[in-house]
This record gives sequence, C-alpha cells and structure tokens, in this order.
Amino acid sequence: MKIEIFDSTLRDGAQSEGISFSVSDKLNIVKTLDDFGVAYIEAGNPGSNPKDIEFFEQAANLKLKTAKLCAFGSTHRKHTAVEDDPNILSLLNAGTDSVAIFGKSWDLHVHKILNVTLEENLALVSETVAFFKAHGKEVIFDAEHYFDGRKANAAYAMAVLKAAADAGADVLCLCDTNGGASPITVRDGTKEVVRAFPDVRIGIHCHNDIDCAVASSMLAVEAGAVHVQGTFTGIGERCGNADLSIVIPNLQLKHGYECVANDLSMLSEAVIKLTEISNLVLPNNKPYTGASAFAHKGGMHIDGVSKLSKSFEHIDPSAVGNTRRFLMSEVSGRTTVLAKLKALAPELNKNSPETADIVSRLKELEHEGYQFESADASFELMVLSQLGRFKPHFKLCMYRTSGEFPFPSGDESASAMLSIEVNGKIETAAAMGKGPVNALDTALRKALNVFYPELAKVSLTDYKVRVLTAEQASAAKVRVLIESTDGAVTWTTVGVSTDIIAASWQALVDSIEYILNKKEEEAS
Repeated sequence: MKIEIFDSTLRDGAQSEGISFSVSDKLNIVKTLDDFGVAYIEAGNPGSNPKDIEFFEQAANLKLKTAKLCAFGSTHRKHTAVEDDPNILSLLNAGTDSVAIFGKSWDLHVHKILNVTLEENLALVSETVAFFKAHGKEVIFDAEHYFDGRKANAAYAMAVLKAAADAGADVLCLCDTNGGASPITVRDGTKEVVRAFPDVRIGIHCHNDIDCAVASSMLAVEAGAVHVQGTFTGIGERCGNADLSIVIPNLQLKHGYECVANDLSMLSEAVIKLTEISNLVLPNNKPYTGASAFAHKGGMHIDGVSKLSKSFEHIDPSAVGNTRRFLMSEVSGRTTVLAKLKALAPELNKNSPETADIVSRLKELEHEGYQFESADASFELMVLSQLGRFKPHFKLCMYRTSGEFPFPSGDESASAMLSIEVNGKIETAAAMGKGPVNALDTALRKALNVFYPELAKVSLTDYKVRVLTAEQASAAKVRVLIESTDGAVTWTTVGVSTDIIAASWQALVDSIEYILNKKEEEAS
C-alpha cells in the first residue's frame, strides 16, 4: 500500500523555537525533500509575511521531480465572503496545485476562539473547500484539534469532516494539534473516520507533546490512514511534530508500505542536510540516522555483530545510509579492538600479542581519563604507535601562552609563542587568539605551514572540555576533544591533563599528526 508523505518543515517546523529559515534555506529544503521523494511539501502561508511571498515567487520556477508544493491557510474569515478574503486569495495566487486548509473541529475553539456558532463554522469550512475545488485545486482539509473535539463533542467533530468532504475535500487530515492524544485514542478515532468516509483519503497530523507522535502516526496508518504529515527531523511547535525520518523507515522497512519514490539509502544524508540548514545538532541517539544508531560498545555486542550483524542490529545500517561503528572504551575486549583494527592491521588476530598490548594500553589510557569512542583519530595514532608504525612529523621545543584583560586588540585576549623542530630545523612562531588555545593553535599552524603547506586547508571546527575530577576544583583533570576538518573529511582527537592548555595541546598535536599521516599514506 502507498502512503502519502506530507512534510511540514517549512511551516510547522519553522514554528519551532530557535528556527528561522531564509528564503534560500527554504528553497534548499524543498530540493532536499524532493530529491528524497516525499509526496507533498507544505510551503507555508503565502500571505503571512514578505519572506513567504518571495519564497512562493521563487519556488514557482522550481522543477520538482516527485513532490507537490502545498500552500497553507485557514478557512475564510467570518463576516467576509470567501471570494473577498485576502488570505484566501493569496492562497489561490500562490500557484500551487494543492492547498492545505485548516478548520476548527473542536466546539471549544468554535465558540471561544472564532466566536461563531457551530453552524457558522460548518459554513466556513464548506465554503472555503468548495471555493478552492471550483478553482481546480486539490484540497487537503486539516481538522484542527480533531481528537480533542472528538472527546468533547464527537458528533460535531464528525460533522466538520462531513462539511469538508461534501464540499469536495480530497484528504481529511485528523490533527492532534495539542499533541496530547494517546496512540490508542488516535487509532480508534482514525478507524471511525475511515469507516465513515470510505471514498476520501484520510490523513494524520500528530504533535509530540507526550512523545507519542511517531507511534500515533503509525497506528493511524494501521487504522486506515493513507496520508501522514510531520516534519523530516521532528522539529515543530512546542515539543515538535511526528518525525518523518523515523515514521518513513518504520512504515517502509518494518511494515512494507511504500512511502517515498526512492529507496531509503539517502535518508541519513537528507536528515544531515536538513539539520545543518536548520542550524541544529543531530542527536547521536536519533533512530536510524544518528551517529550512535548503529554504534556498539559492549564487547559481547561487538562480538555478536561481527559474527552476525542482525544479532544486535534491527536493520542493515546501509539501508538508511548510515554506517556501523565500534566504540573503544574500558569495557572493550579483543573482538572490539580487532573490529577497529581491520583497516589498520588486518594481519592481527585475537591471539596476537600486539592485540593484547593494544587492549592493555587502551584500558590504561581510559583509566587516566582518555575516551576514544568519539576520538577515532587519536585511537588510530595510539595503535600505530603501539605497533611501531608511527613517526612524529614534528617535535615541540617549547611553548608559552599568556592572557590579558582588558583585551589589547578586539576580542583577541591571549597570545602564544612556540618553537618546533622538523628534521633538525627549528621554526618559531607567535600569534594572538581568542583565548590561549586558539592562540596556540594559530601559532602551531603558522610554524608548521613552513614545512607542510597542505595544512593551510585544515581548521578546528569544534572544541569540548569535560571536567573529570570535579572534587579537586580548579586543579581538576580535564578531557579535551577537538574536531578538525580539511574540507573533505572530519576527525576528532583527545587530550587529558590537569592543565587545560596541556590537554588541548595533546589534542591539537594528534589532530595535525593524524592528517599528515593520512596524506603520506595516500601519497605512498
């Protein structure tokens, strides 16, 4: 069975706290969703603000492959004829083949929010739907607060749907606008509507205020809904909307529904793109697409996955464009290390003395406070050092950092000076920076660029510090994680010390050594 996927990132998602899409952002979101293969993209209200007006003007020139753009708005205003309502006309002039119209289905809202009679609200729904059908539009009617309305006055909530259906609505979408309906309530309510309107497509729109939006959407499909609304990364008003990046693989991979035009191997890529456009951080534990979704840490788990992947994985990671990861930690055994060593030293096995040495060294370092599960680059350097296959590219002679207040120049609060030795040659450099770590990083790159100009493309993209022994107050041991990139790949390194500068230096050195070593391997 085919399920229509209706994405509301541009409208409901834009209502999420901290989200502000530019016109360019919106166009890129449309292209990403269309490439992935959703059926509908709700593009917002064309009459609500100048940004949306500009978006609709530019979106009219897009050549979409699979998706239909859908303008969004409400039923016409009371005491205003539908053909004279500016918001209705803006929807008509948006030029989309489909429109999503929301109307009140909870009698509380009819009386207290719209301030009209129940009969007048039915007329607003009927007249608005009929107007757009007369102009050749596909109409998706969103029954706002449907499940609250059903609980308060089931006969009236059903009457609202009938008014829309009789006027020609193509889809009746049941909205859990407050996000408080339980999945069982959604399932039972959807089943009633499917039986009452056998010739109309029934949809579901769930918010996530009780963390059940995905479950409710799936049970609605089980009850007969064929149209599912949500946002691709779950963003939205308050606690967000049903997360389509979870709903889609749940329905398609677990239950055999056809949700999108393409396979799901592009899912992770699409989620990452949309998360970056939204200026958000993708949670590691996000199902299917998070970095930890197929990450294994326990030795028993890794041993099982290495022998038979489905023993500890519910699907093949490649089915959703993700990858399997084995994490290094104090609970790692030889099987874990061997899984990580496949690319570095494939000749080693579980009984190799080198494997035992690496496991022992790993546990020593973890006891000191190092953590390698998020620092693969430092782990790789440690392994190469244990195997005697790593030669440092430079040696530190000295470094000195200092900070000042007030800042002597703009927001550059610190300075650093260092000397390094490369093949018997000494290079000294100094730099100002936004703090001592930034100054030290800048000075190091300045000195190394003399010998390794390819480092000009390398930059630090993230810096994290965690206090490991808080009871020692300002003398606590800290762990520093540094993420770096050369524009093509990204890697993370770690350093540990009671001196935050020393810990940062360790991570900085590993970052540089890692990429220089990679460049040598590629050249050989």
